[in-house]
Order: sequence, then C-alpha cells, then structure tokens
Amino acid sequence: MDTDLWRFAETLYRRPGVEAACLHLQAQGNDVCLLLCGAWLECCGVACHTKRADCLRAITQPWQREVVGELRRLRLQWRAASQHDNALAALREQIKQLELAAERELLQRLALCSHAWLNDTSGDGRDWLHALALANTAADRDALDLLRAAARHA
Repeated sequence: MDTDLWRFAETLYRRPGVEAACLHLQAQGNDVCLLLCGAWLECCGVACHTKRADCLRAITQPWQREVVGELRRLRLQWRAASQHDNALAALREQIKQLELAAERELLQRLALCSHAWLNDTSGDGRDWLHALALANTAADRDALDLLRAAARHA
C-alpha cells in the first residue's frame, strides 16, 4: 500500500469511473480531497474514529472554502468567455493549475494530520468514506462504492 497520499490520489483518480464518481460527489457538496484521503485511510486499514474524521474536516473545510473553492469559482466563471479569448483561456489554465496545486497542498496537510494514525489498524478501517461523505441518494452511495472498489486496486 502506498503511504504517499498524493501519489495514491493520482493513481486512484485515473482508474476507470473514478473521475466521474468524484465529480458527482463534488456536485453533491462533498470534498473530493477529503474523500480521497478517506479512501487512502481505508486502504491502509487505519482505524476510523469520529475525532479523527472531525480533525480532517477541520483542515479541509476552511482550505476548500477560502482557497480551492475561490480558485474553482473563478475558473468556472471564466469558462464561457475563455472560449473566444485566447489570453483569458491562458489565464484560466493558470488558475486551473493553481487549483490543482491547492488541492495537492490540502492532501499534504491531510496526510500530515493522519500520518501518526497509519500504525493504528486496531479498529474498523472500512468506515472512512461513510464517515466523511455526504451520501443522501443511491447514486451517491454508488459513487462511494465505486471509489472504494477502485481504491483497493490503486
């Protein structure tokens, strides 16, 4: 099992169906970085506890709101206009790269927070995605199941 969260996330995201599942979950209000971290912790067999899930959320929520979310909002706002403006398209691509860098930084922060937990496999490590996700519909649960299954092979 890869103990590098970023490398795990990159590998997982390239697996069939994962990108679509993540985009679906993101559209439903989920934080994809948080879910990728949860999938990683599940694969590492790390015991899931409410306090740990809360710790990860405390890192994720402000970073998503103040950094990643703002970059994403700007990138999406420029989508239509950049189709007809090459300079704006180039700037939009730079924003996209900043958004990716911000997500990578968030994953690094999540990995740092959870690093000490990697040796604690005393509990049930299968509950991370359930604990971290907002899964209200059958489609949400299907997306989480796909993410979990793909993570086993990442």
